[in-house]
Amino acid sequence: MEIFKIVRFEAAQRLPHVPPEHPCARLHGHSYRLEVYVAGPVDPHLGWVMDFGDLRQALQPILQQLDHRCLNDIPGLENPTSEHIARWIWQRLKPTLPLLSRIVIRETETSGCIYDGRD
Repeated sequence: MEIFKIVRFEAAQRLPHVPPEHPCARLHGHSYRLEVYVAGPVDPHLGWVMDFGDLRQALQPILQQLDHRCLNDIPGLENPTSEHIARWIWQRLKPTLPLLSRIVIRETETSGCIYDGRD
């Protein structure tokens, strides 16, 4: 069974490796939507894979690092593409969320990235 939690955060960024005339070369912001999925067996007594509150608590340190920040200033996110953000979040969540199965990061309503730990 797979469950998920959706959270949002606001952040600024610029992509340093695109041509100077590319719109993303300029500092701009996104209202990110982050979906975090965990998969595992349903506990027969509790009736759930894990408590949604525990999932939210695992996300809090990540959100504190990202929300209302300039992503380029965060070590490991100097080139903050959706792909790099998804991998960065995965690397920080997986040790505390062993059931983590995938991350979906959306920088707009129509654009984003799905990451499942495989490169």
